[in-house]
Parts: sequence; structure tokens; C-alpha cells
Amino acid sequence: MTADEWERQVADVWADDEISDDDRIVRMRALADAAPHPALAAFEVGGALDSAGHEAEADEQYAAATAAGLAMIDEARAARIVIQHASTLRNLGRIDEAIALLQNAPAHEAVGAAPAVFLALALHSAGRVDEALRVAIEAMEPSLPTYNRSVRAYAAALTEPPTT
Repeated sequence: MTADEWERQVADVWADDEISDDDRIVRMRALADAAPHPALAAFEVGGALDSAGHEAEADEQYAAATAAGLAMIDEARAARIVIQHASTLRNLGRIDEAIALLQNAPAHEAVGAAPAVFLALALHSAGRVDEALRVAIEAMEPSLPTYNRSVRAYAAALTEPPTT
């Protein structure tokens, strides 16, 4: 199977809304055997496990994908894995690890502002609600048609110490 055929089959599995989570995992594991690179296989299996709620197994696959060099072979997936892995870590109660991953997330058009959104969720889970709100507002600010300066100032004020 060529790399393009493999990519099409992976996309077909993700696009199939008729299959169960368990079937998606089985199909993705089968495709992993034909993956053009082990990092791609681990990423896609991790995603299938993650979407089915098997966070501990997804964590292992995400770690394997990273260790196998995903960032060196697919920048878009490398950006996505940071978000997916951090979300999984947050769900596993490993919030500080999730925050650290997201604070160092690579910028990529494939994920847009998603790293900031997931960072806001992780900060909220850590009880750092003002910081979470600031991150969320700052993620939205560039898309506003107006009020940008005011919004930036209000967001900054959420985490700056009050002046006396």
C-alpha cells in the first residue's frame, strides 16, 4: 500500500460515522500495520483509543508516536498530537503535564488557536480560572473586528496584580 492509499484509508475510517468506537480501534490497528512510519501508526491508533475514552492506552500511543519522531515526519500531526495528548493527560488527572505540553505547543495552521483553547481548559482544571479566562480571551482577540486594544487590556488585567 502506498503512503497516499494509507492516508486515504485512515481518512475514511475517521469519516465513517456508522462504525462503533471499538470497530474504529480495530480498523485503525489494522491500518497501523501498513503505516508508512511507526510514528504515524501510533498517532492514529492513539487518536482512535482517545476518541473511544481509553485515555491510558491513548497516552501510551501518543508517547510512542512522539518518541518515534512524529515531529520530524509530519508537522501537522505533530501539532495535533500536542493537543490530543495534553487533553488525554488532563482527563487522566495529570493536569500539570498537560499545561506544560500546551504552553510549548508548536504553532501550525492545522490547529489554529486550539492549543490556547485546550490550555485554557487545563488551567481551569488546575483551578487557575483567571489565567484560563485570560488565555481564552487572548486566543479570541485576533478574530475580533474591533475593540482589540480594550480586550487585550482587560485580559491582561485578569492576571496582573492590582495597583495601589
